[in-house]
Amino acid sequence: MKRFPSAPLRLALAGLALGAPILAFAIAARSETAQAPPASEPTEPPGRAAVWRTIFARPPAAPPSPAEAERIALGRDLFSDARLSRSGRASCASCHDPSRAFTDGRKTAVGPGGAVLPRNAPALYNLAWAPSFFWDGRAASLTEQARVPILAPDELAADFATTTASLSQDAGMRGRFAAAFPDAGGVTETAILDALAAYERSLVSPETRFDRWVEGDDAALSEQEQQGFDIFVGKGGCVSCHGGWRFTDDAFHDVGMPGSDLGRGALAKGAAGLPEFKTPSLREAARTAPYMHDGSLATLAAVVDHYAGGLVARPSLAPTLVKDLVLTHAEKAALIAFLETLSSGQESHTSDGTTRPMLKK
Repeated sequence: MKRFPSAPLRLALAGLALGAPILAFAIAARSETAQAPPASEPTEPPGRAAVWRTIFARPPAAPPSPAEAERIALGRDLFSDARLSRSGRASCASCHDPSRAFTDGRKTAVGPGGAVLPRNAPALYNLAWAPSFFWDGRAASLTEQARVPILAPDELAADFATTTASLSQDAGMRGRFAAAFPDAGGVTETAILDALAAYERSLVSPETRFDRWVEGDDAALSEQEQQGFDIFVGKGGCVSCHGGWRFTDDAFHDVGMPGSDLGRGALAKGAAGLPEFKTPSLREAARTAPYMHDGSLATLAAVVDHYAGGLVARPSLAPTLVKDLVLTHAEKAALIAFLETLSSGQESHTSDGTTRPMLKK
């Protein structure tokens, strides 16, 4: 007998027509999971997998132009150049190690002088599509973001007059800046930041088995991983914030973490007093532990436990959170197995330090 879509699914389909595909299908998936028929009947409405594949599909690849390739290559080398620090012993790569998916493996970052910073060093993948940067979203562009750690006293603590003078003494660097930025008039602060931003825009997370599933390979995910995906888009409600191919909504939420750090709530542009932090991407998550803005959750299992019974209850909790989520041991294991399919087993970068080809924004 043909099963007609339930009322929640019909509501979700209406949401699709109104331009809210992820949240609409999340609502439907949760409801359909709760109303699942006996195991002998199909549990997935016709075409549902195809819709999820569309939602999580990567945009088409587009290699950089020759001029952009020059800027990317220069930015790649500046990223690991200790002349961007006052001490001459640290660089951007000190906290954003390419071999660690551009994180540092620490609970929170540590400056070259030994200062323990208050927040976890975030991964740098897929930032070309991000509208804001840092856990609190204080920077509106990658050039603005790059400037902050270079000048911060507890981080690279440099000054651009010294940095540009040092780089200008290097004939090779002068030639590369002239080639990458022919109108800049030499090694300048603006050119340095533009080169770093070009490199960071080139960092696209590698394709994984989940991407193969998105492209139509049903065998790319195991049965357990598929069950984890169903929880992710269904009863877990994870997709409400971690939707799209980058697995982030780029928004700011209170997700029930303890502590006094208000994140965006401490900024004039945020909701005053509310502890909200930017949704991190889940791409390469298996390689970017520890987790959360303060690095307080050491494993993916700890993250799942937090969302399934560990939330600090308060009125400001994100409305998309499933606040009474209960998962069995098997469901938790399945969800973790799925999250691991979002990470690659290969090196984070190609032989020239980038992850090209670029994707078209």
